[in-house]
Amino acid sequence: MKKVREKVLLTLVLVVLMVSVPVFAIQTDIDIVKQRVVNELMKPVNDGQIEILVATIKEDGTWPGIDYQDFSREGFLHRIHANNMLLLARAYKTEHSKFYNDGSVKKSIELALTNWVSHVYISDNWWYNQIGIPNSLVSLMLVIGEELPEDLIEKAQPIIQKANIQAQGARPGGDRIKIAGIEAKNMLFLENRERFDTLIKVIEEEIKKVAWIGMTYGYGFRDQEGGFNSRKVGGRGIQYDYSFHHRGDGVNNTLSYGLGYADAFIEWACYVADTQYAFSNQKLEELIDYFLDGICKTAIYGQYPDPGAKNRSISRPNALKPYSATMAQKLFRISTYRKKELQEIIDIRKNKKRPTTAHATFFRHSEHFTFQRPDFFTSVRMYSTRTHNMEVPYNSEGLLNHYRGDGANHISVNGDEYYNIWPVYDYRKIPGTTTVQSAKMPVPEKIAKLGITDFVGAVTDGKYGAVAFDFKNQVDTLAARKSWFLFDHEYLCLGAGISSDKEKSSVATTLNQSLLRTKVTLSQNNITKEIDKGEKVFENVDWVFQDKVGYLFTKPTTIYIRNRPESGSWWRINKQANSPKTKVTLDVFSLWLDHGVQPKDASYEYIVVPATSVEKLERTNITKTLTVLSNTPYLQAVRHNTLGICQIIFYKAGEIRLTDHLTLRSDTPGIVMLKTNGRDIKEISVADPNRELGKMHLSLSAKIKKKGGTYGTLWDKEKGISTLSIEMPSGVEAGKSVTILF
Repeated sequence: MKKVREKVLLTLVLVVLMVSVPVFAIQTDIDIVKQRVVNELMKPVNDGQIEILVATIKEDGTWPGIDYQDFSREGFLHRIHANNMLLLARAYKTEHSKFYNDGSVKKSIELALTNWVSHVYISDNWWYNQIGIPNSLVSLMLVIGEELPEDLIEKAQPIIQKANIQAQGARPGGDRIKIAGIEAKNMLFLENRERFDTLIKVIEEEIKKVAWIGMTYGYGFRDQEGGFNSRKVGGRGIQYDYSFHHRGDGVNNTLSYGLGYADAFIEWACYVADTQYAFSNQKLEELIDYFLDGICKTAIYGQYPDPGAKNRSISRPNALKPYSATMAQKLFRISTYRKKELQEIIDIRKNKKRPTTAHATFFRHSEHFTFQRPDFFTSVRMYSTRTHNMEVPYNSEGLLNHYRGDGANHISVNGDEYYNIWPVYDYRKIPGTTTVQSAKMPVPEKIAKLGITDFVGAVTDGKYGAVAFDFKNQVDTLAARKSWFLFDHEYLCLGAGISSDKEKSSVATTLNQSLLRTKVTLSQNNITKEIDKGEKVFENVDWVFQDKVGYLFTKPTTIYIRNRPESGSWWRINKQANSPKTKVTLDVFSLWLDHGVQPKDASYEYIVVPATSVEKLERTNITKTLTVLSNTPYLQAVRHNTLGICQIIFYKAGEIRLTDHLTLRSDTPGIVMLKTNGRDIKEISVADPNRELGKMHLSLSAKIKKKGGTYGTLWDKEKGISTLSIEMPSGVEAGKSVTILF
C-alpha cells in the first residue's frame, strides 16, 4: 500500500511539473522579450537637452517652437512633442543621468502627455497617425508607463491602438511589418500574450518574395486594387531579384521602405531569439539573402547609399550618410547563415575595410543596375513600360527629381562624392543622363511617369555586364539609345539616335556633376593643364580628371566644364516645415557634352576610369584596351581587348564582326556578352530586355558542339557557322541573364 501511495504521489508530482513547465516557460520568454525591447529603447540621453526641455515646457504641456495648429503633410511638428516625452522618460529611468527619478522630469512627462491626450493631434499624413505617433507613445509606456497615472495610460491607448494590423496603413510590404511591431510592443505593455503570439506570426510571415506585377508588358500594376483599402500584396515587398517595391509603381524602394522593412524584422528577430517565439531559420535566411543581395548590393561598398537608388529622400539633409554595422551585427549574432559575407559588411562599415568582392547586379524588376569593384562603384537607373521613373513627390519632397531616373550614372570612389550636394544641384544635369536644358524645370506633378519603351535591361554573368536603355522622355519629346559597358578598371558609355524637337533648348549629356574636391585637370591636344574655376567650353579634349575619376574620349571632343561655387537651399527641393531655408554654398564640378538645339541622330562616346590619377591618365592609351565596334541606334557594341570580352546590344536583329575571325548574328533583339580566348569562345551570356522571348537564336562563325539542358547547338561545316538556340527565363525570372560555359 505504501508503495502504491508513493507511486501515486510521484505521478502527481510529475503531472504538476509537466503542466507547470510550459506556463513557466511562456512567462519567462515573454518577460525576456519585453526586457529586450525596453533595453533597446533605453538609448543614451543628453542631460543638457533634458534640462532645456524641463525648463521650457509650459503649464499647458506644450513647448515653444512647435506650431500646434499646423497639421499639414509638410508640417506636423507635433512629432517633436512626442519625441520630447520619450527623451524625458529615458532620462528619468537612466541611473547615470542626473535626472534619474527626478520629480520635475516626471511632472513634465505628465504635463506633455495630458496635453496630447486632451487634444489628440491628427496629422494630414496618415503615417504619423498610424505609425510615427503610436510608436513614440508605446515606447513611452514601455519605459515609464507603470509609473504614470492610470487615467493617462487609458487615454493614451486609443492613440497607440491606431497602429494595428487591421488599420488602413497596414498594407502588405513595408508598413504592415512596422505596424505589427508597434502593436506587438503594446501587447507586451498590456501583457496580452495571446494577441502578442498572433502578431509575432504576422511579422514572421511578412518575410517573403512577391510576384512582380510589371511582367505582363507593364499593365499588371494598373489593374491592381490600390490605396489603403487594398489588402492584396499587389507586388509590394521583396522582389525575386532582391530589390524592394513599396507600391505598385515598380519604383526601387530598397534603400528607403525596403531598409525600414528589413530593420523592423531584424529588430524583432533579435527580441525573440532563443525563445519560443524565435523565427524559423528559413525566414532568417530569406531576410539575410535580401540584406546581402538586395540592400548591400544597392549600396556603395555595402556601406554608402547609392544616390541613384534614392527617391524623394534625396532632398533630406544627410540622406547619404554611411550605414552603421548594426543590422549586419544583429544578423551575425542570430544566424549561422552566410556569416563570412556578413562579417565582411561589418568590417567595411565598422572598421573601414575595402570590399574584396566584385559584382555586376541587375535588379530586373526595378530596372536598376549596380557595379562594384574594390576601388569603385557605379550604377545605372532606368525605367520602362514595366516601371515608373520616380516616386511621386509626396509631402512636397524631391521637388526637382524629374530626370533622376533617365539613365542616372553616379560614380563613387570614396563613397561621399555627392554628400549633401542636393540643395545646390543643377537637376537638368544628372550624371549619365541626356536631357533637354530647358530654362525652367517642369512642375512637380510631372515628375512621376510610366515608361513608354520595352527595351530596357542588362546582361551580366555576375562579374561583368552591359546595360541598354531605349530612352524616350514623354515631357521633353527626347529620344536616345543609351548603353554602358562595364569592366574591371573602366567602363564605356555610348549614346546614339539622340533626337529632340524641343525648340530653343539644347540637349546635353552629363558625364558627372559632383562635389568639387580637387583641381580640374584636362588634356587638350595632348597637353596636360589645370584649369581655373568658372564655366568654359574646351575643344579637342583627350581626357578630364577630377577627384580620382578620369573621363576619356575615343577621339578629341568638345566638352563643357563648370567648376565653381554653387548656391541654393534645402527648401528649394523640400518644402517640409522644418526644411532649412538658409543659403548653402558648395564647390561643384560639372562636365557635359552639348548636342545642340533640336539634334537629329546625335551620338556620344566616352570612357570613365575611376580610382585613377593624372599620372596614370597621361600614360594611358585607352584605345588599345577598348574598341567601339558599333554605335548606331540599332547596334551598340564594345570589345575589351585585354579581357577578351565582347558586349553587344541588338536593338533589332542584326550582325556584327567582333574580331578578324569571329562574326555574331542575332535573329532577335537582345544583349549578348562573349568571353573569348583567342579564337575559342569560353562563355556566352544573353538577356532579353523586352522580356518576351521564349528562345534567343544566335549564329557564330566558330565551331561549337557542346549542348546543355537549356540550349542547343548546330554546327554547319560548309558555312563554318554554329547556331545556338537558348531558352530564356519567363515569369518572375524574365529579363534575367542566361550564361553558358564552354
